[in-house]
Amino acid sequence: METHSPVLFLLGASHHTAPLAVREKLALDNARATALAARLQQTPGIREFTLLNTCNRVEIYGVARNGDALDTMRHALCEITGVTPAEFDTAGFLRQNHDTVAHLFSVASGLDSQIVGETEILGQVKEAYDSALAKKWTGPVLNRVFQKTFQAAKHIRTHTAIGAGQISVATVAVDLAGRIFGDLTATKVLVVGAGDIGLKTVQAFQSRGAASITVASRTLSKAEDVAAIAGGWATTLAELPEAVAGADIVASSTSSPDFVLTRDLIAASIKRRPARPLFLIDLALPRDIDPAAAQIANVFLYNLDDLAEIAEENLAQREAEVAKCRAILAERTAALWPQVAHSLNATSEK
Repeated sequence: METHSPVLFLLGASHHTAPLAVREKLALDNARATALAARLQQTPGIREFTLLNTCNRVEIYGVARNGDALDTMRHALCEITGVTPAEFDTAGFLRQNHDTVAHLFSVASGLDSQIVGETEILGQVKEAYDSALAKKWTGPVLNRVFQKTFQAAKHIRTHTAIGAGQISVATVAVDLAGRIFGDLTATKVLVVGAGDIGLKTVQAFQSRGAASITVASRTLSKAEDVAAIAGGWATTLAELPEAVAGADIVASSTSSPDFVLTRDLIAASIKRRPARPLFLIDLALPRDIDPAAAQIANVFLYNLDDLAEIAEENLAQREAEVAKCRAILAERTAALWPQVAHSLNATSEK
């Protein structure tokens, strides 16, 4: 890669380019993120950076002195995650300068999301930037770019209907449950995980009339806090076999690096509930539910990519809003880029 002047870059992979199995490999837990940040800080030529890691993307935004630094960074990402260079060449992408600004605007506004219009991504981008800022990973270029990104995303939310209906992974999961069961009033729901997605999933099920909701978490007190919102029950992960056996729908969204619901656990639970189908919705990355569970009779498993296909069906109704958003962001990108280019040139003189 022959680049001799400073560049604003994005190196990463997302649901657009990488299948679920590769995204699992690339996912940055705390240990990996720490290791990658240390490598980037030690890489000559990397002047600023921010790490964005979500269920559907791993992206490094930054400023590099030249192309050699980008090659070094790519090798570091592959080494730390265990993804081979060949896999990354197929699943990854590199954006530079104007294209990096355009991409970040699109990401933060929800236009690049697997479920177009979802609102969680803006908070995730803000969290990634705030963390980088606190750790002094950013500088004048990224600070300007991210602040303008948040302004653009706010403008999109205020002046378009792209997020109408509070679209999210949780709401799409509950819409799927509604398609399968119709009236959810008598349906027994088990939500595994008491984090942000678990909370939103409980709220979405409650809004659709589900009256029997159990929340399972590693920490009982966290499960109790989330379950109380829906007047439900709380349990721990140690009690999952019994909880799964009594459920009609299980939605799981923990941060565990390993399967929380193994094939053996699901098989044992099914034996305790003959002739009753079990619907599993895996909202986690890395995945919480062993894909092999789908081979068990009367078990129906859906993952993030399946939910995206369902959300795609509703996207046609919002195509006009998507086009409107893209036009707004293109205008704002064109206005910002000359300022960023000036900042990049200024860094090259230091």
